Amino acid sequence: MNDLLQLGPLATTPLELISFLLAVTTVVLNIRQKHWAWLFSIASSATYAVVFYEARLYGDMGLQFVFIAASLWGWYQWLHGAANAPLVVTRLDRKGWRWSLAGWLLGFLLLSSFLDRFTDTDVPHADGFLTAGSLVGQLLLGRKKVENWHVWIVVDILYVGLYVYKGLMLTAFLYGVFVLLAWTGLRAWGNIARRDA
Repeated sequence: MNDLLQLGPLATTPLELISFLLAVTTVVLNIRQKHWAWLFSIASSATYAVVFYEARLYGDMGLQFVFIAASLWGWYQWLHGAANAPLVVTRLDRKGWRWSLAGWLLGFLLLSSFLDRFTDTDVPHADGFLTAGSLVGQLLLGRKKVENWHVWIVVDILYVGLYVYKGLMLTAFLYGVFVLLAWTGLRAWGNIARRDA
C-alpha cells in the first residue's frame, strides 16, 4: 500500500487515498447528522493511523486510536445520549467554552512535551497543538455542540500547512476540503440550534 499514485499534481499512496475517501464520507454524514458517520470515522481513523505512523506524526497517529474509541462513544451518544433519547444540536454555554479552551491548552502542553521528549518527530509542538484541538473537536461533535465546527475550522486550516510540510499532499488537500465542509456544518448546525432554541 506504499506504492505512489499520481492524481494530477498530487502524489499519494493507495492507503492515503482510501483514508481520504473514508474521511470525506464521515464529515458529509456528520453534517447531515447520520449516525453511520461514526462507522466511517472508525475505518478512516484506522487507516490514517498507518499513514501518520509512516510520516512520523505520532501525535496524529495516536489520535486516530483515540478517535476510534471516541467514535464508539459518539455513536452511542448520538443514539442514546440524552436520557436514553437521541441528542439534539445545542450550543456551549460560557462555562463549556472555558472548559473546552482549558482542555485544549492542557492537552497541548502535555502532548507536545511528551512528543518532544519521547519521539523522533520534528514537529512536536504543532503535532501536540493540533492533536489536542482535534480531541476537543471530537468530544464536542460527540455531544452535538455547534462549536465543534469552530474547532474543526481552526484545526483543519492549520493541518493543511502541517501536512504540506510533511509531504502528505492529498491529506493536505483533504483538510482544505474539511475547512469548507466544517464551514457548511457550522452553518447547518447553527440554523438547527436557532430553530430549536
